[in-house]
Amino acid sequence: MIRCNDSLISADLLAGFLSGAALIIAIGAQNSFVLRQGIRREHVLPIVLVCALADAFLIVAGIAGLGALIKAAPAVLAVARYGGALFLIVYGLGAVRRALRPQSLTTDPAVGTTLGAALCTCLAFTLLNPHVYLDTVVLLGSLASQHGPHGRWVFGAGAALASLVWFFGLGYGARLLGPLFGRALAWRVLDSLIALTMFGLALSLLLGP
Repeated sequence: MIRCNDSLISADLLAGFLSGAALIIAIGAQNSFVLRQGIRREHVLPIVLVCALADAFLIVAGIAGLGALIKAAPAVLAVARYGGALFLIVYGLGAVRRALRPQSLTTDPAVGTTLGAALCTCLAFTLLNPHVYLDTVVLLGSLASQHGPHGRWVFGAGAALASLVWFFGLGYGARLLGPLFGRALAWRVLDSLIALTMFGLALSLLLGP
């Protein structure tokens, strides 16, 4: 039975938005990368769009049933786990190098100064993270299924909207920190925190169940 009542649709949309926000708004590799690019004001629009569209794609896939396939194929998550851990370690080492030789906002060379390199890095943070599949595809897909055949897609739209709002807010809001990051010390602190985040996430992937 298709539900078309406005109040039910609003409830499904709000539930999806809050659920998506709870999973997306967390300190992680992808958010750290978006924050750094936002502070630099470098390729912000394409990066936030790629992040939001990737999340939307995975949410739709989860609602369509991909979550069940992922649960039945643990090898897929294993490949993402070890590949993601390796990528995080390499990126973390790059952050360590930048922290040891910090520069100002106007001259600091970004990791991936070209648009193509920045987008590839962004996609790697998204697709090589097994937690993305567990949270976005499996968990959100399962939560969406509780809202009925029509409501699940409204729920998914709410979750995708949360992703869009978050990444645009993070990417463009980060530029407010520009004056602070005119100093080399601020970059040293940020890159040190990014390195710790990457190494911590890599360790959690390697030691996880």
